Amino acid sequence: MALIIRGGTVVSPTSPGKRDVLLAGGRIEAVAEPGAIVCGGFEAAVIEADGKAVLPGFIDPHVHILGGGGEGGPATRAPEIAVEDIVASGVTTVIGCLGTDSVTRHMSSLLAKARALEIEGISTWCFCGSYEIPVKTVTGSVRGDLVLIDKIIGAGEIALSDHRSSQPSFEEFARLAAECRVGGMLGGKAGILHVHMGDGSRGLEYPRRLARETEIPITQIIPTHCNRNRRLLGEAFEYARSGGRIDLTAGTDPEQETDHDVSVETAIRLLLENGVPLERVTVSSDGNGSLPVFDSAGKLTGLTVASPHSLLKTFRSLVGRKILSLEQAARLFSGNPSSIYQLTAKGAIEPGRDADLLIFNKNNELTDVIARGRVLMAGGKLRVKGTFRP
Repeated sequence: MALIIRGGTVVSPTSPGKRDVLLAGGRIEAVAEPGAIVCGGFEAAVIEADGKAVLPGFIDPHVHILGGGGEGGPATRAPEIAVEDIVASGVTTVIGCLGTDSVTRHMSSLLAKARALEIEGISTWCFCGSYEIPVKTVTGSVRGDLVLIDKIIGAGEIALSDHRSSQPSFEEFARLAAECRVGGMLGGKAGILHVHMGDGSRGLEYPRRLARETEIPITQIIPTHCNRNRRLLGEAFEYARSGGRIDLTAGTDPEQETDHDVSVETAIRLLLENGVPLERVTVSSDGNGSLPVFDSAGKLTGLTVASPHSLLKTFRSLVGRKILSLEQAARLFSGNPSSIYQLTAKGAIEPGRDADLLIFNKNNELTDVIARGRVLMAGGKLRVKGTFRP
């Protein structure tokens, strides 16, 4: 059945204003002046959105869909993510990754989980690999995965400047970046090398060297967790000003941040003050990844689990604190990852794109989520349910 979202204020990179939006077959068919869309000969459901904002669905580019963790032993393996938690966060597209553990978690399982989430209602892609080099793959090579497996669009998250890293040489790192580059070209994908940044003093040394010493474009590498501490954030600003892209991790309360844990709100404010183009930045939740705390000797002293809900909370905070306009925030959470990861059917409200939309009321509360034309949340109530949820 077709669906019309009537009279909402469309907030998209083109920001057309108050419009009606026609969805059919999982795609956006028309965006028109209120009252201009007339359906003859077929039935269309209607969502009245007068006084509300209509945005593209969020894209979360770093999610541990199988669960992360394990640094404290088998009992500390975080659980798999549930589609309900993803949808309630306003996310309609995720990119899944493994994380630290590639022994008890596997690429085949990651792909199976991605396909399961897609059946349950959202769009999914994956990175091949984990923290370590050599990278764990499905076909035997990163290049092969990128060319032959539809859902694999890059490699990661490879750990650098972290005691949990495999401590690769620069040459190993450069060869992996080259595999991503060529594999992405052959597969018609972004081929991003997604890099976990730890607290180590080497910081962004390898990505910076790659840009200086090789022909691989600086845009091939995206370091994540760049707001882990102030020192790393400063390096990330320089990296982005030089043409690179960076990913910030949501979840830190701006009222409780320290120099060792900077909120996205503070990072974005500083980023704008330091002349970093907003289009070079994405925000991810690290959803269902573990958040371990280690002492100076590397001993695990605490462990929590990242929540996908942090993405929506951060979005509302950025807009509510007037750090970003609604249009800028939509670009940060939807348009930027769509462009950077070459997810060309996502990230905007225009004919031909996937029907992934969010509706917010005047208090910036999420009321409706539509993914590929299917209503997964209506009036603030979830309609989607995981296969094994009662």
